[in-house]
Amino acid sequence: MSTVIETEEHTALRDAVAALGRRHGREHDRAALWAEAGKLGYLGVNLPEEYGGGGGGMAELSIVLEELGAAGCPLLMMVVSPAICGTVIARFGTDEQKRHWLPGLADGTRTMAFGITEPDAGSNSHRITTTARRDGDDWVLTGRKVFISGVDIADATLIVGRTEDARTGKLKPCLFVVPRDAPGFGRRRIAMELHAHEKQFELTLDDVRLPADALVGGGTSQAEGRGGEDAGLLQLFAGLNPERIMTAAFALGMGRYALAKAVAYARERQVWKAPIGAHQAIAHPLAQAHIELELARLMTRKAAHLYDAGDDLGAGEAANMAKYAAAEACVKAVDQSVHTLGGNGLTHEFGLASLITASRVARIAPVSREMILNYVSHQTLGLPKSY
Repeated sequence: MSTVIETEEHTALRDAVAALGRRHGREHDRAALWAEAGKLGYLGVNLPEEYGGGGGGMAELSIVLEELGAAGCPLLMMVVSPAICGTVIARFGTDEQKRHWLPGLADGTRTMAFGITEPDAGSNSHRITTTARRDGDDWVLTGRKVFISGVDIADATLIVGRTEDARTGKLKPCLFVVPRDAPGFGRRRIAMELHAHEKQFELTLDDVRLPADALVGGGTSQAEGRGGEDAGLLQLFAGLNPERIMTAAFALGMGRYALAKAVAYARERQVWKAPIGAHQAIAHPLAQAHIELELARLMTRKAAHLYDAGDDLGAGEAANMAKYAAAEACVKAVDQSVHTLGGNGLTHEFGLASLITASRVARIAPVSREMILNYVSHQTLGLPKSY
C-alpha cells in the first residue's frame, strides 16, 4: 500500500505480523499464537506505553488483526480485549484500574471479555435491563447477557449495566469489571454452527456483588473526564467505535485470505487449454472482489485515523461505514472464492467452506448492516427515523 495512505512504520508492522501469521497458519494453536503475539507487543500496540503498550492506536491494532486474518489465523478476542476493554480502561479507568489491567491486556497474559448484548434488547441498547444498585459501598448487578465471546478464557468481563439517576429516576449506562469467579456470575455455552476457537456464552448475573472500584472510572464526579456514573455513555461509545473498526479489519483479513486461495487456484487449475483464471467468468468476479476489499480497507484506515485523532463523531460515521463495507466485501469474496474452486471449495484441504458461515458474522455482529443503514440515513443524511 502506498505511503500516501499508510506510513512506512505501518507497512513494516504489516510485514512483521504477516510473517507471524504465516508461521502459525490456518491450523494454528490459538493459545500459542496469542502468547507470541502478546510477547512481540502486537496485542497491546494500541495501549499506552506507560502500561506496557505500544503507544499507538486503532490504526496499528487493526493492521495486526487484518494481517493475522489474511494468514488464516485471526484472533477474535483482539476485537474485545485490547480494542474495546483496553481502550475503555485506558481512556476512562481510574489510575488503579489502569495499573491493574492494562499491562496484562497489553502483553496478552490477561484477557477481558465484553458483555453488552441481551436476549430482549437486540440492537436497541436503550432496552438493556441488566441493572446495578448500590448496597452500602458495594454494587449489586442483576441481569442476563447473550452471545458473549471468550468468557471461558477471560479473566474478567466488562459488563454494560444501568444505574438509576438520582436526579431523574431514569436508568443510565455504566460499565463494571466483573471477575470470572465472582459469586453469582454464571455462564452457559451456546451451541453454535460456527466453527471458531472462541466460544459463545449466555451469562447470568444473579445478585453479583462487586466492590466500589469495579465501576469503570469510579465515583460520580466527572473529574478528569472519566467519572464512572456520569460518563457511562461516553465510555460505551469509546469502546463501540473500536469494535466496529476491528470487525472491519477481521472481515478484511478473512476476505483477503479467501481471495488469495482462489487466485492461486485459478492460476494453476487447467481444464481446457488455459488455466481457468484466463476466463473472464472467473477473472472478473475475482477482480471485483479485490476492488471491493481495497475500497473497504481505505474506509477502515479512515475510521482508525479519525478515532486516533480524537474525532469521535467523525469516527462514528466512518467506523460504521467501514464495518458495513468490509462485511459486504468479505461475504462476496468468500462466496466467489468457494465458487471458483467448485467442489474443492467445500473440502477441508482448502479451508474455505467454514468461511461461508464465518463471513456472515461481520454482517450481523456487533451491529447489523440494517442498523448501520439506519445510522447513516439518520445521522448522515438527516432523514427522519421510523422508530
